[in-house]
Amino acid sequence: MKILHTSDWHLGRSLYGRKRYEEFEAFLEWLANTIQAQAVDVLLVAGDIFDTSTPSNRAQELYYRFLCRVAASNCRHIVIIAGNHDSPSFLNAPKQLLRALDVHVVGVMTENPEDEVIVLFNKNNQPEAIVCAVPYLRDKDIRTVEAGETVEDKNDKLVDGLKNHYEIVCAIAEQKQRLIKTNHNVDIPLIAMGHLFTAGGKTIDGDGVRELYVGSLAHVTKSIFPESIDYLALGHLHVSQQVGGTEHIRYSGSPIPMGFGESRQEKRVFLVEFAGTTPTITDIPVPCFQILVSATGSLEEIYKTINKLNRIESTAWIEIEYSGEEMVGNLRELFDDYLAGTAVEILRVKNKRIMNQTLEGTIDAETLDSLNVNEVFERCLDAFKVPVEDRLEMSFAYNEIIKSLHEEDVNAE
Repeated sequence: MKILHTSDWHLGRSLYGRKRYEEFEAFLEWLANTIQAQAVDVLLVAGDIFDTSTPSNRAQELYYRFLCRVAASNCRHIVIIAGNHDSPSFLNAPKQLLRALDVHVVGVMTENPEDEVIVLFNKNNQPEAIVCAVPYLRDKDIRTVEAGETVEDKNDKLVDGLKNHYEIVCAIAEQKQRLIKTNHNVDIPLIAMGHLFTAGGKTIDGDGVRELYVGSLAHVTKSIFPESIDYLALGHLHVSQQVGGTEHIRYSGSPIPMGFGESRQEKRVFLVEFAGTTPTITDIPVPCFQILVSATGSLEEIYKTINKLNRIESTAWIEIEYSGEEMVGNLRELFDDYLAGTAVEILRVKNKRIMNQTLEGTIDAETLDSLNVNEVFERCLDAFKVPVEDRLEMSFAYNEIIKSLHEEDVNAE
């Protein structure tokens, strides 16, 4: 049996206002072709299908068209869980209809944990795998609030809630696994899915993950996952990686760069082949569908980067950050004129020299454009001279508010 693990598509995401539907469409086309070429039996999508809880019509069209195509291929099953960017109710709405196509969707933690345990059958209607499809678990799902709790108490409750849920769901799966062994005399793998942040996970500036989870869930380690899991397909972190050096616990990462900070990553999906319950894991690199380039430094250095792109007739999107000593007030017009007639497109120009000159003698040379939400909050703490001993509690409370805003399901009624 062959399984393909992917996550964090973020369909509908834009980059500095530039729509990226052509990239998403190219990726889904490549993914469907790869599933066919590799004779994949099961596709696992570990959350953040869409970038927002209210995806555009075009993003939805890409999603459903892809599902229909793969459902009609050699791939027997698709299992999808919601991520923190997804609306649970939006993903769940067509789940009964999609079930007819052997597309299994789990958008939210269910009242009955058994609903998150999916037994997959082969073409001979024999069980071939059990999937624990655990979606993104929101704080309200797994933690009760009590008066007088410390930051440590809250974090411990979150970790315990995650651990308990995986233990309950996997215990149900283990029972089914034993029953299948008894009735069919076959050992089938136990596969789990999740969408969460684990300790030590690699993140990238600007991916939104670091800003959302600073000071929260900092101690979720691989030890929370039951040892009965033969492969754990995770989503949430955009960097493809193993968890704690463990071969069978992995993040596939995002398939296309979500920002210029990810532009140098080699994006990949994982092909997992089972012989019995032992997985063999192969990395499959994802092609680059849109080149992103950061051009930084003096005018001379930026022109040098641009000239390299022009020589190869590149269609790159570029981000320019000028930090030279010379004062240049019309950078955007200057570079737009220079690139006229080429296929290179400027998405953003940042003039650090102008910023520094303008802000000189005032507060630190910073703008909202250069700060994330946590850094803005830190500046507020500094401005109001909040004592150090109070900052941890306040920062945790602030992170709870930010997370609750992200986790609100605007489609729910």
